[in-house]
Amino acid sequence: MTSETMTIRQMCDLFDVTPRTLRFYEAKELLFPVREGQRRLFTRRDRARLKLILRGKRFGFSLEEIRQLLDLYYVGDSQETQLSRTLDIAQDRLNDMERQRAELNEAIDELRNQMQLVGDMLSSRHSAAQ
Repeated sequence: MTSETMTIRQMCDLFDVTPRTLRFYEAKELLFPVREGQRRLFTRRDRARLKLILRGKRFGFSLEEIRQLLDLYYVGDSQETQLSRTLDIAQDRLNDMERQRAELNEAIDELRNQMQLVGDMLSSRHSAAQ
């Protein structure tokens, strides 16, 4: 192993993922480790791709969206297409997240109101019983 490559164990430790996760991304053709017999050796390119995959997943991008963005790196326009498409997908995702947050805030408020009503009902019953 050279300093340019890392074993599956080193990748798992560095990125806090499981070997299964790395094999999954390899099977989905998102990572392309070098094979030496049964060993997988991950290059700097694989490390950069995994970093982007994990960031995309954290933001809720689908694997297909991530694949498309990674593939755009090689278009040959100094990443302009890739960056533009990333911005478009990120804006869509941000809009979705903000909508979900608003819905969640509304549900939280409703639950608090219902809890207050039930609490008031219990209090009035305890007062009447005494």
